[in-house]
Amino acid sequence: MELSPRLYHWFIRPRFLTDLFINNIIKYDFDFNNKKILDFGSGTGSSSSIFAPTDYIGIDPDPKRIAYAKRLYPNYHFSVFQGSELPVSGNSIDYVLIIAVLHHIPSDKLPSYLQEFHRILKPQGKILVIEPCHYKNSHFNNWFMNFFDNGKYIRNEEGYLEIFRENHFQTKLLKRYKKLFYNEFFFSASPYQAKGKEKA
Repeated sequence: MELSPRLYHWFIRPRFLTDLFINNIIKYDFDFNNKKILDFGSGTGSSSSIFAPTDYIGIDPDPKRIAYAKRLYPNYHFSVFQGSELPVSGNSIDYVLIIAVLHHIPSDKLPSYLQEFHRILKPQGKILVIEPCHYKNSHFNNWFMNFFDNGKYIRNEEGYLEIFRENHFQTKLLKRYKKLFYNEFFFSASPYQAKGKEKA
């Protein structure tokens, strides 16, 4: 059952859980001062507050969630996104943020998005991804995620990374952790052509 934006915000992404299991983890490793952010699948905007309003763009295919995000965070830019062409100019984004989105997208649909990420990222840009993940010897969590999550494409660690590698990104594992009954996997991806290394 698809939750309304209000219920999703209250029960799936309440502020204290989002800060604990998503926002604080992201902020720990990266400095977002004066960095342009694209929040891909921003939902109700629960991670927008860790970025400067002028540097943030949130996009999501659900117009109801976008409308709710605009009410919650009126100083931030949110827009409804349909199709595969991102509403962002080329070479303009420092970080693409992807939080619990990829497990809703089949693998054969992902290359078109990854191609767009190549287009919009600056040379030193990165994609930051947190997704539910299947792990060996985590039978209960794996079962729980499969049974209760609406996403049909929860992958194992290598399954996520291989999709990015096949589409010309280099990947880096940042953190594995548990969020209640979920296994979470945090990694970054950078275009192969990027030169040098930005301090995380």
